Amino acid sequence: MAMSDELGRPNQRRRTRKDLMAAANRLMKQGRKPSLEEVAEEAMVSRATAYRYFASVEALLNEAALEMAAPDAESVFGDEPGADPVARLDRVDAAFQDMMSANEAGVRLMLAQSVQHRIGGERESVRQNRRLPLIEAALAPARKEFRPGDLDKLQKALALVIGTEGMVVFKDVLQLDEAEAQKVRRWAIRALVNAARK
Repeated sequence: MAMSDELGRPNQRRRTRKDLMAAANRLMKQGRKPSLEEVAEEAMVSRATAYRYFASVEALLNEAALEMAAPDAESVFGDEPGADPVARLDRVDAAFQDMMSANEAGVRLMLAQSVQHRIGGERESVRQNRRLPLIEAALAPARKEFRPGDLDKLQKALALVIGTEGMVVFKDVLQLDEAEAQKVRRWAIRALVNAARK
């Protein structure tokens, strides 16, 4: 197998997954609860392909709804010209927390399905990477403040704090209320940015 084929396949799989979710969203916007077959037809893929990505129509519709609810750079930053990375990361964290609070059952279901997928022996992640593009956008105005290797590590470390897994740790493991969890996340964000600047 050529190296370009190996590199291209994960990208193709991500595109197919996104196409299925976009098709589901289009059908749901028509006021319908589509079947997996209808979504596959709308996405112009086979039924078998749709089942490779989603075990059930419920899993697909849940993730498609979360995709619609997920914050994006434009909604988080808009015309905000600020360059302070900590303030921008705090906005990303707040946007994710708002989305997760409004969709907690769906977020937990998506996480459970992801774990089941891994237990089933699948090596490739079934999760969308929604947080990293926003973390990168938050840090973009301050990129020159960090060495490239440190910026990469910072982005990955922030992905541990911001998002679903952080919510589970703060709520379930540490049993913190949202106000206390937010204080800890904000402290961690500032500490990580300061460590990367050194």
